[in-house]
This record gives sequence, structure tokens and C-alpha cells, in this order.
Amino acid sequence: MSTPIDCIRQWQDEFTRVRRDLHAHPELGFDEHRTADTIADHLAALGIEHHRGIGKTGIVAVVPGRGSGSGRSVGLRADMDALPMVEDNVFSYKSTTHGRMHGCGHDGHTTMLLAAARYLAETRNFDGTAYLIFQPGEEGYAGGKAMIEDGLFTRFPADQVYALHNWPALPAGTIAVRPGPMMAAADRIEIRIEGRGGHGAHPYLAVDPVVVAGHIIVAAQSIVSRNVSPVDMAVVSLCAMQAGDLAAMSVIPREARITGTVRTFRTSTQELVERRLHELVNSIAAAFGATATLKYNRLYPATINSEREAAFAADVAASLVGEHNVIRDLEPSMGAEDFSFMLQERPGAYARLGQGGAGDGHSTFLHNSRYDFNDGVIPIGAGYLASLVEQAMPLAPG
Repeated sequence: MSTPIDCIRQWQDEFTRVRRDLHAHPELGFDEHRTADTIADHLAALGIEHHRGIGKTGIVAVVPGRGSGSGRSVGLRADMDALPMVEDNVFSYKSTTHGRMHGCGHDGHTTMLLAAARYLAETRNFDGTAYLIFQPGEEGYAGGKAMIEDGLFTRFPADQVYALHNWPALPAGTIAVRPGPMMAAADRIEIRIEGRGGHGAHPYLAVDPVVVAGHIIVAAQSIVSRNVSPVDMAVVSLCAMQAGDLAAMSVIPREARITGTVRTFRTSTQELVERRLHELVNSIAAAFGATATLKYNRLYPATINSEREAAFAADVAASLVGEHNVIRDLEPSMGAEDFSFMLQERPGAYARLGQGGAGDGHSTFLHNSRYDFNDGVIPIGAGYLASLVEQAMPLAPG
């Protein structure tokens, strides 16, 4: 018996061209106007109802099934923005815009959802409604949150929602998921230290913010090891510091600034880390006669799969690619993902699609200047997305 993957594989060349066109024309968050036009043109050609401008540049397509008696609905989400980075690839479809690149595979995610849209619209082998969510601004712009605030689930009330992200660390065609935490919450921290500038030969007349910064950096590394349970997970990384002028070897600056990130899975752990950072920053600065302030911004919440939907997603994957190609307990990642906002509103699951493998040229990891999406997995990812709809909302027998 043929599967959605078999059907979509017949369109491999067509959707490879679509994906490579998107790759050649990357756009950043909330500026995906050409991308949105391309998506809308394909949906219109297929006769699929779609709505633009949701969360600025987002699009939602509506595909009704052959039946509607169940009253059920499923949302499928693909992100569509690129990264602000220079591409070092040399193939013909490399980025045409310097400083912008599809370095995370969102061109592939968009293409897979378009392919799933075509399949679902042509077969309609389900009872209910499929909402296909083309989301802008995943890379730091919280586009998922913007779509929700713009009435996403009010206007398109999906009962459950699913997303799929490529993963070069897994063999091509493998599908991986897990119940519970998939990706961490991402927070931004900014520390500003105020001392008293002076001459490097007379430090006793100054309050050196560089020394204070050094102690804060070292002390911050104790927060996880001495406050967070070893069976929990958290990361505190102070990634950049600015103080003084490298050309001024004998000038103690007045100010130092540090920026970094905190990653956690549990809200209680997130609150613990934030509290301890405030305590350490303030007390260390005071001990040296300086003052310091900490700005702690919570950007993306943790991506938490609901248990039932994660198990369902794994079962759907197994029905398509075989149990031996499904990982049901993928190790969580400390990266972040704004699909988390949608999972706070609806039950669902975020899964990974393997696109790598030794010697196949697609093992370069995400956000690398030589990364490229593996077109060979388009039918697998699209077939999986389509099957989520068909198996969540099956037609009644007869």
C-alpha cells in the first residue's frame, strides 16, 4: 500500500526547485515578503484557502478534509525566516543577498509543508480541518508569539499542533521525538558594572570594574554546579564582555558590561538561576565598592511536548519509516525554539527529521556557513506532516 511519502516523492524535482529558490532568496524575521509571496502563489495555484498577514508576514492555509463530522482540527507549523550570516557555499543556488543565509533549514521546512499542503488538498483523506501555519521570525523574533497574539488559535482553532525541524546529527530519514522537554528556555542577561575610572599605575585610587567583572564571571559558573540538582539541567554562559579601550593600556575604565544567556527546562530552575545571578552580581560588586545591575529577559520558554501527542507523533513516524528509524527518547537540546509558545497554547509535539549521515554531504550542523538542507528528505518530512493529519483525523470506515 502506498504512503504519503510515496506520493510526494513523485514531486521531488518540483519541490527541490522550490526549496532551492527559497534558499537563494533568504529573508530575515518579519521581512519574509518574497517568501510569503512564493508560499501564497503555490497555495493559490492549488486552490487552497489561505490568509496572510497573521503575525506580520505569517500565512495560515486551511485544508478541509473529505468529511467534517468529527469537528476535529490539526495544526502543522513550519518556520520560514533565514539568519543574518554570510554563506560560504559555492553551489548555484547559494544566497543572492550578502549577509543573509538559510543556515538552519527553514527553506526546507517551508517546502515540506507546501508539499504536504499539495498532498492533503489533492487527497483530502481525513475527517476534519488541517491548518498549515507558515510562521515568520523564529530566529530571535518570537514570530510564533506574534501569530498567537494576532489571533492564530482564535481564528484557526487547532486542537493540537505539530512541528518538524531538520537535524544533521541524525541519519537521513530518521524521525526523533520525546515526551516532555525537547528544547530549553532561552533567556538573555545583561550585566552593567559601574566603578571609578583611573590610572593603571594608581589602582588604589580607582574602583576597577574589570576586576569586578572577572569575579562575577567566575562566580556565575558556580550557580549550576552548586545550586541546580544534578538530575536537572541548566546552562549559564557569559559570552561577551566590553570594558575600556584596547589601545589604552594604562586606563582603568569606569564601566564594564557583560552579556550572556541562561538555558533551563523547568520554570522553578529558571527562577532559581535568575535569583542567584541577582544576588551574586549585587554582592560581588558591593564587596569591591562598585555597583552593578542585572537585566534578565525571558525570551523563549522551554519547548515541552505533551505526552500523548509525542507518543502519537512517534507512532505516525513508525508507520511510515519503520520503528527502527524512530527515536522515541531523543536527548533534549539546550537550544531554544519559539514553537514553545504554540505548545503553551495547544497540546502537540516538536520532532526532528534526520538529514545527515557519513559521507552524504549533509552532516554540516545548523547555523554553519556551509550548511545546506538535504532535498532528499523532503518527501519523508512532508509525508510525515501529512500523515499526522490523516491519522489524527481518520475517515470513518465505509
